[in-house]
Amino acid sequence: MSEEHYLELCENPVQFEHASSVNNVFFDEANKQVFAVRSGGATGVVVKGPDDKSSVAFRMDDKGEVKCIKFSIGNKILAVQRTSKSVDFINFIPDYPHTEFTQECKMKNANVLGFCWTNWNEIVFITDQGIEFYQVFPDKRNLKLLKSQSINVNWYQYCPETAVILLSTTVQGNVLQPFAFRNGTMSKMSKFEIELPVVPKPAKLSLSERDVAMATIYDQLYVMYLKHHSRSANSPSAEVVLYHLPREGACKKSHVLKLNTTGKFALNIVDNLVVVHHQSSQTSLIFDINLKESDSVNTHQPVLPARSIHPYRIPLSGPAVVPSQPPVPCQLYSSSWSVFQPDIIISASEGYLWYLQVKLPPTVNLLQDKGKLMDFLLRRRECKMVILSVCSQILEGGGFGNLPVVATVFDKLNQVYKDYLEAEQSYTVTMESGPSRGSAAQKRPVRTQAVIDQSDMYTHVLSSFTERKGVSHKFIIAVLMEYIRSLNQFQITVQHYLYELVIKTLVQHNLFYMLHQFLQYHVLSDSKPLACLLLSLESTYPPAHQLSLDMLKRLSTANDEIVEVLLSKQQVLGALRFIRSVGGHDNVSARKFLDAARQTGDQMLFYTVFRSFQQRNQRLRGSPSFNPGEHCEEHVTHFKQLFGEQALMKPSTV
Repeated sequence: MSEEHYLELCENPVQFEHASSVNNVFFDEANKQVFAVRSGGATGVVVKGPDDKSSVAFRMDDKGEVKCIKFSIGNKILAVQRTSKSVDFINFIPDYPHTEFTQECKMKNANVLGFCWTNWNEIVFITDQGIEFYQVFPDKRNLKLLKSQSINVNWYQYCPETAVILLSTTVQGNVLQPFAFRNGTMSKMSKFEIELPVVPKPAKLSLSERDVAMATIYDQLYVMYLKHHSRSANSPSAEVVLYHLPREGACKKSHVLKLNTTGKFALNIVDNLVVVHHQSSQTSLIFDINLKESDSVNTHQPVLPARSIHPYRIPLSGPAVVPSQPPVPCQLYSSSWSVFQPDIIISASEGYLWYLQVKLPPTVNLLQDKGKLMDFLLRRRECKMVILSVCSQILEGGGFGNLPVVATVFDKLNQVYKDYLEAEQSYTVTMESGPSRGSAAQKRPVRTQAVIDQSDMYTHVLSSFTERKGVSHKFIIAVLMEYIRSLNQFQITVQHYLYELVIKTLVQHNLFYMLHQFLQYHVLSDSKPLACLLLSLESTYPPAHQLSLDMLKRLSTANDEIVEVLLSKQQVLGALRFIRSVGGHDNVSARKFLDAARQTGDQMLFYTVFRSFQQRNQRLRGSPSFNPGEHCEEHVTHFKQLFGEQALMKPSTV
């Protein structure tokens, strides 16, 4: 069971002073910073971020209880809210005055609910009467109102990734008004209504801030609504309803995630998966909105069975710690946990901020449908090695009954591979033709881990599979041909090393008739490396020589190039026979062949090649000797050392 935990807390959490030793702990979602605030005399603030650069400690005057505190991007300006009417600012830019300056909200009788930095020098105040968008001038120590909007506000949420603020309006709070911020501009997006559960009259439900979250999933912004079960018989369980929020156009209800239980829940987004934590069962569920369900496009069941987050142990620290003391188990799903988007869990009582992570290997055995498993894995960030191990695992099942599954998996992999190749080709063509007017600069396609190419399959799966003992050679060949079939189906050029693997497997099992058929019917595409491999098989299978020559003629390849390839593979006699067959023996460089023969270390091969060129010299010039221009002196000396001078051919006399 322990190996089935597919969620875990990161190994290196952000540590901060826990709640028992400070007055207040605040979290800034934009900068991923935790503020531990201790007041009394002067207010001490310790800021911990994801790295050392974003961590800082400072003191400020105690001017009342801190309600909210956040840095602008890059820790340049600090904003602190202490009252419901104003926000104070302190410069952290070097050489700028550190004196505090204050901005009151413009709307009369309004109360500031909070604020959000949308840029290093742009801030939005959210009040119960609307929003106010300001530009901050740290050098002048003042703010300029850029735009404001009057609207009754119950509560708000901010998505820093997209710079969108969501306001809850109306008595029931279920009419949501989003605003988008970009480069000093504020734009009103389409408002929308969230459907609340039906309750018996006269009771009325209102939308709670706790049940709403905003997050980016697959590069699209969604508002997630945790809809608790109503007592009506048709919906006994809770569900998460996703509303798609486009930059332009209407917001639409797009997905429903079925939780099949009731209770307290919290939401995270990890690797484009919606993670739903259930407190009472201490388990989590994951949903993938891009995995299409059979019953309905928009209704989703959990991808995997519910499992708890992997147990986490907190190492003890401090002067009283004995080295042998074991780490303390962390209480998972604690009521003191706070969950933030997209993937953050904070335990204020223990002073830890964790990033939630997905572990892919445990998912492999939990998802039996290998086609669905492949769809799931291909959408994850760190998926390559897990996908390749799944491919090996499927082939280990080793039977023809498994072939349809193998075919499905290959097709899914090659669809992604083909999409990447086409995007790469399109980018290359665009770059070569130069930028066209009015078109946005095209970005080079990113090669994700989901792109499993032929070398990946060959190196990690197929080459070891062909050598596996106890697997039927017919099944091995069927699998190799299935992969080649899939590549051809997606019009991907098959690399020669895959054909070589097929040929070597056929030869190893003496299936020459099948090899002949594959070549005759062009199942194996012509290529120079393939032709050279066939030439090397001549001693095992004599017809391979002619098959190879036919292939080379079809390729219309330059003969000297073929000779170079053969010599590089130490097929020296094969190269000699080939050059004779095409009538080029009289003109080739003797030294090139003698160099290659000598490099093999095979003395009899060197003898045969040397004697062959002596015979050529005799036939062409009436003497077996090499001309000085052929630079073969060192090979003549080497021949004498090996076989003695008497072994040299003597000029024949007529």
